[in-house]
Amino acid sequence: MSRDARWKTLLELLVERGRLDVEEAAAELEVSAATIRRDFDQLAEQQMLVRTRGGAVVHGVSYELPLRYKTARHASEKQRIAKAVADLIAPGEAVGLTGGTTTTEVARALAVRSDLASGSPALTVVTNALNIANELAVRPQFKIVVTGGVARPQSYELVGPLADGVLGQITLDVAVLGVVAFDVTQGAAAHDEAEAAINRLLCERAERVVVAADSSKLGRRAFARICATEAVDTLVTDAPVGEDTVRRFAEAGVEVVAV
Repeated sequence: MSRDARWKTLLELLVERGRLDVEEAAAELEVSAATIRRDFDQLAEQQMLVRTRGGAVVHGVSYELPLRYKTARHASEKQRIAKAVADLIAPGEAVGLTGGTTTTEVARALAVRSDLASGSPALTVVTNALNIANELAVRPQFKIVVTGGVARPQSYELVGPLADGVLGQITLDVAVLGVVAFDVTQGAAAHDEAEAAINRLLCERAERVVVAADSSKLGRRAFARICATEAVDTLVTDAPVGEDTVRRFAEAGVEVVAV
């Protein structure tokens, strides 16, 4: 197993459990305890975990796994969700995309749609995510608008008041939100309040709002609220979503598309 693969697995285990012992991690990854100690030390230097005697714990109570280590989690579900979201977008529309792994997959699904291969523009994409802008900028038929702001290394998203000037001057047909939590009572939420603020502005500028989230995000809460459930028009999620969850979202006015 490569170092990057080990680090990704260790960080995912930390997110799930909150704490890992060296011996426990070594057994699960089938490597030596010395290798795990070295991995923990190097990850601690990058402030991605907190070293403890004999192991490690997550970095802070609202720990957020950096985007580059989240791409493999629920990957097939996210790709199915992304295609379904992309199918909701019509040629010529102005689309807002927040940052995140699922919205990145939405951008990729839009990029390969044959009916968006040409146009002037075929699609206008407004995003605060540097990685999404980078992937789509090579497609000349897409008009890419990037908000201002300061980049967050965890998510590649631009945040802060510099984005307000751009978002205050535009109108969107649809905003696609990637969220870490979506609860019927508490609404859509993110870990970081600055990201939530930008995402909220995208929602306010859009005629309709689509939340793209796998079922592991549903019924969960996170620190920073993006918007109320009633502000969301459509939730696109994966098939394991329960009937009761679908019913409760429907009662709140949200159409649920399970793929």
